[in-house]
Amino acid sequence: MPERDGYIAGVPCWVDTSQPDPDAAAQFYGDLFGWEFDEAMPAGSQGRYLIARLRGGDVAAVSSLPDGAPTQAVWNTYIWVGDADETAAKAREAGGAILSEPFDVMDAGRAAVIADPEGAVFCIWQAKEHRGARIVNEPGSLTFNVLNTRDPGAAKPFYRAVFGWTTLDLGSGEFWTLQAYGDYLEELTPGTRERTAEFGAAGFEDVVAAIRLIGADEVEAPAHWGVTFSTEDADETAAKAAAIGGAVLVAPVDAPYSRLTVLRDPQGAMFSATAFVPENKDVGRAAA
Repeated sequence: MPERDGYIAGVPCWVDTSQPDPDAAAQFYGDLFGWEFDEAMPAGSQGRYLIARLRGGDVAAVSSLPDGAPTQAVWNTYIWVGDADETAAKAREAGGAILSEPFDVMDAGRAAVIADPEGAVFCIWQAKEHRGARIVNEPGSLTFNVLNTRDPGAAKPFYRAVFGWTTLDLGSGEFWTLQAYGDYLEELTPGTRERTAEFGAAGFEDVVAAIRLIGADEVEAPAHWGVTFSTEDADETAAKAAAIGGAVLVAPVDAPYSRLTVLRDPQGAMFSATAFVPENKDVGRAAA
């Protein structure tokens, strides 16, 4: 696929993971996904920010833990916005909490850290030099961001007010959508909407993220944003993650259009890996 050069407002555009030991995390993800890393922080900086690349294109980053942050490793989702200050104000008015007021990240962009009304934390990104992930939807790169929530009904008005998102229920899952994104993709690749409909997923071209209902048995799981990476073989990725010090939290399982697994890296950050399996398109639909 061609490299991305920016996103439109309201679309997740970047992920990074905050880690107690960034170098050890870089070793793990480099071995797992084939990432190569470059340090983005100036010489002499106390913190680390290691940009992960595939074929020379940015895909994610590994960073030191921010000052005062819990020692738990975590993956962070960034959503592209036109104006970080304006978006933060919208989030506050809609009932969210601003955990970090908008701030400049050198010449890369302007960011803020926000929690939705249920406490799920995400970041917003007003781009300058850093244009988000250059490679997505390929093995070893980001393919989905997922809101894990116990109360989708409360989340919907918040994200609609902040980003203009609506939702799409395909029978096997519910997704966040933004019609402008589908229009953008259709303009880039004419026929996108028609091909998606022929594939049995009309409207999926508008999807910007997914919704997952936290299970009743996950009593200690907080609302949170999760990340999913693409892989050629979910079973192989799960086995490799376990072999290099990670943990398999959910063994590979068939899902709509995919086979996926939930993993945890050696320092505790959870993430998913999914392989595209077209013949699984109807998995879950009968039950739903």
